Amino acid sequence: MHIFTRTREDGTEDQDSAPRAAMRRIRLLVVDENATALSVMGRRLSHMGYDVALAENGFVAINMLMAQKFDLILIDMRMQMLDGVATMKKMRASGLLGQASVMMITGQSDSAAIVEALEAGADDQIVKPFDFEILDARIRHVVTRAQRITELARYNDELDARIARRAMELGETRATLDELQADRARLVASIQALHDELERVNLAKG
Repeated sequence: MHIFTRTREDGTEDQDSAPRAAMRRIRLLVVDENATALSVMGRRLSHMGYDVALAENGFVAINMLMAQKFDLILIDMRMQMLDGVATMKKMRASGLLGQASVMMITGQSDSAAIVEALEAGADDQIVKPFDFEILDARIRHVVTRAQRITELARYNDELDARIARRAMELGETRATLDELQADRARLVASIQALHDELERVNLAKG
């Protein structure tokens, strides 16, 4: 497991990242059994402003989810120990994936793998060898979309809670009105009974 953060060669923080300092950096987990490809992706993506963690196979990646949360997980489709789709399915079944999106890395002209990945629930896919600028754009698009969906779901939950509270308040108001109406009916009945009693007393005196 490796963690990459963006720094300059002299050890200081890269000034190009200053405009993003106020924003939380997108956290990526890259899963690939090819050590060279894994290292290259880690370094390139970290230089592009991401916090990057690397896993050398699907089992390591699943264990890492127990300790860390990620915004997006890039998984090589054709791993031998545990292939990409199986890794993604185990992540979802474990309940550890959380709000993270999954992007599959597929081979060139492997249309069957692309279809398999998307049908299995991947949020996106990219064919290698890929342009890192294109990968950067697709990562940000997928993460932004996921964040908006999460915000909409949170807003919907808050709205449901407000509606439930309002319904409860209205129910309590209705119960109070019913109680007041019942009290009024009892009061009217008492006044009528008192009036009838006075009528009987007056008749008796007459």
